[in-house]
Amino acid sequence: MANHKSSIKRIRQTLVRTERNRFYRTRLKNIVKAVSSAVEAGNKEEAQAAFKVANQQIHKFVSKGILKKETAARKVSRLHKTVNAI
Repeated sequence: MANHKSSIKRIRQTLVRTERNRFYRTRLKNIVKAVSSAVEAGNKEEAQAAFKVANQQIHKFVSKGILKKETAARKVSRLHKTVNAI
């Protein structure tokens, strides 16, 4: 266990941030999976609806500081390309 107040606080902060990051990482994976499963099923309407939700959520993650702008643009671009390939 840590001996200093600052290191105890740092451990607390790390635990909170780890939980928050795990939530957003899981959410992002589920969003991308929803789009890709709709694309694999060949359902264009469902894929477009899932892409719209994914686009909004990914850009919301950028505004919250979860993702970098370039990373979000790359993910959205790849998703858009797969949806348009149907």
